[in-house]
Amino acid sequence: MRYFLISDNTDTLTGMRLAGIEGVVVHERAEVISSIEKVLADHTIGILLITEKLAKLCPEMIYDLKLNRHIPLVVEIPDRHGTGRTPDSITRYVREAIGIKI
Repeated sequence: MRYFLISDNTDTLTGMRLAGIEGVVVHERAEVISSIEKVLADHTIGILLITEKLAKLCPEMIYDLKLNRHIPLVVEIPDRHGTGRTPDSITRYVREAIGIKI
């Protein structure tokens, strides 16, 4: 299984290529959707990395992939500008999911 990156900037792609991960740089919603469809057609790709900014362009498609497909695993990554998540997002997620405050 291979990794594949869909990024909105060349810096992220360059860094990932140094680690042996292929990918594309796109900016528009239609390009993101087209790239995701190409990934879905390639059964050798097991993990799809996508920047948070691009994932926000087509949230319904990302949610559908995460909920209804086992492969590829979709991982949203922060870009060079940082993450869009709040600092307590993981603890809040755990609290909401299982009701335990940590």
